[in-house]
Amino acid sequence: MTIQLFTPTFRVEECLAEIRECLEKGWTGLGFKTVEFENKWKEFTSLPHAHFINSATVGLSLALKVLKNANGWDDQDEVITTPLTFVSTNHAILYEDLNPVFADVDEFLCLDPKDVERKISPKTRAIMFVGIGGNTGRYKEIVALCEKYKLKLILDAAHMAGTRLDGQVPGREADVVVYSFQAVKNLPTADSGMICFREEGHDELCRKLTWLGINKDTYARSNNKGAYKWKYDVEHVGYKYHGNSIMAGIGLVQLKYLDQDNAYRRQLAQWYNYNFKDQPHIKAVPVAEDCESSRHLFVIEVDRRDELLLALNESDIYPGVHYRDNTEYGMYSYAKGTCPNSHRLSERILSLPMHLQLSKQDVDYVSSMVIKYA
Repeated sequence: MTIQLFTPTFRVEECLAEIRECLEKGWTGLGFKTVEFENKWKEFTSLPHAHFINSATVGLSLALKVLKNANGWDDQDEVITTPLTFVSTNHAILYEDLNPVFADVDEFLCLDPKDVERKISPKTRAIMFVGIGGNTGRYKEIVALCEKYKLKLILDAAHMAGTRLDGQVPGREADVVVYSFQAVKNLPTADSGMICFREEGHDELCRKLTWLGINKDTYARSNNKGAYKWKYDVEHVGYKYHGNSIMAGIGLVQLKYLDQDNAYRRQLAQWYNYNFKDQPHIKAVPVAEDCESSRHLFVIEVDRRDELLLALNESDIYPGVHYRDNTEYGMYSYAKGTCPNSHRLSERILSLPMHLQLSKQDVDYVSSMVIKYA
C-alpha cells in the first residue's frame, strides 16, 4: 500500500445531498448555496465579510486589485512577500503590475519581521503574510509593522482554514484574508476559495469584479418576488471569478467537520513529534506557541533531503516539498541571494504525509523509514 502526501476525505453522502438539492432546484451557479456558505464562514471566523470565489489565486489577485484601486497605488509599487510559498502568491502581485520584494523567513517558515522591516522602502504599500502549513509564526509582529509604517496587510491563509491564534481565527486585523478550498486543503472541495475584506466598500467592489463588473448578479436579479430583472449596469472591467453552488454545497459539509478534522491532524503531528524527539538529525519545523495550527503540513528539516525523498519513494511513501525558494525560478531570479535562510531551508525541508486517512501505524511506519534513511 502506498502512503500519499495528501488524500482528501469527503463525507460523500452528505456532499451528494447538497449537490442533489442544487440539481433539483435547477440552480448550480452563483446563488443560494454560495450565500449560505458565505454566511456560515462569517460565523465560523467572525470576519465581517466573506465572498466565495473559484480559487484562492484569484482571491489574492482581487485583494491586490481592490487595495490598489482604493488607495491609488502606482504600477511598480512594492509588496513585501515571502519566497517560500506556492508561486500563485507572488504571481498575484505581478498580475496587478506591482513589484514583489522578497523578505526572508524564520524558523517557522513564515516572514521574519526583522528582515521585513529592513526591506521596507518609500514604495512599499503592503505586506503579504503566508501562514505556511497553518502556522502563524510571528504574525503579530507583522501586524505591528503594518501599523507602524501604515502598510496594508494581506493574509494568504491558503493553509489556515481552522487555524487559531490566541484562541481566535486570525485576520480581523488584516485588510483582507484569502482562504483556499482546493482539492487537497483542510477544507477540500474540487477547487474554490474565500476572500474576506475588512471594509464593506472593498467587499462590494470585489463582488462586482468577480461577476464581470456587473452591478447586480443573476441571483439577486432573480430573487425579487420571483421576477427576473434583466436590466443592470456594467461598472468595471471585471472577471468570471465567483464560486458556484455545487462547490459551496461541498464546502458547507466540509465546514461542519473542519475543527474535528484539524484536531486529528494535530494528533498526527504529535505522533510524528514523539517519534522524532530523540533524533537530532531530524528537526521538525516548530509551530508558534500561541498558534493552534490547522496542521495542513508537517515539515521536517534534514541534511540529505533529496536522497531521503528518493528512499521514501522506494518504500512507497510519497512526501512533498513546500516550497522551492521562488527566487530560484527564472522570473524571480532578480532577488536571488536576498533571502539566505529561505534558500537554505528550501534545500533541506520535506513535508511528510498528512491527511485524515493516516493511522498511527502509518505515521509510525513513515517515521521509521525517515529515521532509517535520513
